Amino acid sequence: MAQVLRHLPPPFPDPNVLVGLHVADDAAVYRLTEDLALVLTVDFFTPVVDDPYAFGAIAVANAVSDVYAMGGRPVSGLNILCYPQDPGDLPEDVLPAILKGGHDKAAEAGFAIVGGHSVDDKEPKYGLAVTGLVHPNKITTKAAARPGDQLVLTKPLGIGIITTAIKAGVVTRETEAEAIRVMSTLNRAAAEVMLAHDVRGATDISGYGLAGHLGEVCRASGVEGRVYTSKVPVIAEAWSLAEMGVIPAGTMRNLDYFSQFIEWEAGVSMDAQTLLADAQTSGGLLLAVPPGKLGAVLQGLELAGTPAAAHIGELAEGSAGRIRVLP
Repeated sequence: MAQVLRHLPPPFPDPNVLVGLHVADDAAVYRLTEDLALVLTVDFFTPVVDDPYAFGAIAVANAVSDVYAMGGRPVSGLNILCYPQDPGDLPEDVLPAILKGGHDKAAEAGFAIVGGHSVDDKEPKYGLAVTGLVHPNKITTKAAARPGDQLVLTKPLGIGIITTAIKAGVVTRETEAEAIRVMSTLNRAAAEVMLAHDVRGATDISGYGLAGHLGEVCRASGVEGRVYTSKVPVIAEAWSLAEMGVIPAGTMRNLDYFSQFIEWEAGVSMDAQTLLADAQTSGGLLLAVPPGKLGAVLQGLELAGTPAAAHIGELAEGSAGRIRVLP
């Protein structure tokens, strides 16, 4: 995408665009007043699970995650839908189930889906354009992390590998159910803890995997990242699936690209490298927590119902944008 955007003229110079194309972050932020700004984001994708209701819920949880990552509160959504018009292409109950899943997840998050747009497409796709609100002085960004901040991840990894295994029919029902639960869980509670403790550096984990999104934080903040694989939460069956070679193409592309800025220490297995590069759908938040607040944040996350949240590393002075991964 960066190779495409570099051919475009500079964005219109609007001083109220606080976060836009000039800054690589999770969502755009547009200031309305001194005390109020809009958070704007959009995301949609093809089904990652067979259950249409679960797919709708996951798509909305994924789309709204960018608002939470920026410290915002979602207030409205617009459906984006690609679906075949020929009634013979899919059972007639699939589309209502997708939209019901999205509606219910938005309601759980406390905002309404107020409209949308659809196009005829043989391959279904669904997602949301979400608008949120944030105070201009309380935006959380990838560029706000500092040396000494401790890295906390709020959801386990392995979703990309597991959804690939679901399509191949080689995953247990228990793991499939766990993956659906993880993907459809809102990042709202984690964001509330983040804001309560004035954590300013954050992002959410999606298609670039943990390593890719941490790399973005490190480049934007001018710091070096350190991750300990033994501390990173992973859905258990993802380890054996990775060993079997059930790995999505996006994860392999990530792994190849990350080689330019990641140093894998001796003792970090190939499976661990794969999982850190695994392309996530509706992953957790990655928080850069000031060291004096780490205990309170971890306790707050546990009380908020995010038991998988874990302290996985830290940020330090060093080679800006580099990541060291240790056993």
